[in-house]
Amino acid sequence: MPNETGPQALVPGKKVPDFTLDGEAGKVSLASLRGPAPGRYVVVYFYPKDKTPGCTREGQAFSAAIPEFKKAGAVVVGVSKDTVTMHASFADSCGIKVPLLSDTDLSVHRAYGAYGEKTMYGKKVTGTIRSTFVVAPDGTLARAFRSVKVDGHADAVLAAVVQHRAGGESGNPPPTARSASKKKTTPAAPGKKSAR
Repeated sequence: MPNETGPQALVPGKKVPDFTLDGEAGKVSLASLRGPAPGRYVVVYFYPKDKTPGCTREGQAFSAAIPEFKKAGAVVVGVSKDTVTMHASFADSCGIKVPLLSDTDLSVHRAYGAYGEKTMYGKKVTGTIRSTFVVAPDGTLARAFRSVKVDGHADAVLAAVVQHRAGGESGNPPPTARSASKKKTTPAAPGKKSAR
């Protein structure tokens, strides 16, 4: 389960803070991303800095998965403290297709608990905590991923969206993984009962 402790922790099932941030196409709000009822899921991922290796891989992975997120009824946006101009350069040079929003004063980072003390190379520093939040169509938190490891993360978030939409519990593995693991049984020898 993700670590959801601390004064700014968001609790699954509760409303998340709304926000309005600048993007390349103008002002973007969480409400506008969810759209009219019944609405969409919104994946909001916070990342430290444009054009750095981990942030580039993360943005490219989410970009490659856009068709799957769309099929699952979700839209993905990235948020960092970089400016809209920096975001545009990042998107153009690195093939980032998800909308990138600018939170230069870090107010949205702080509201979501995505800014604070973290450990880098064995040292305590203050900065952006790579985090992803899946917001349900009704504006409540469906799932939080904190202190994210980039590789495989976009797939894990997509699985969480699909599972939540299907009514699964956010702490469980995706339904496909559960069903596959249950099928691995050894057939019983002739004349013996299966040890189930």
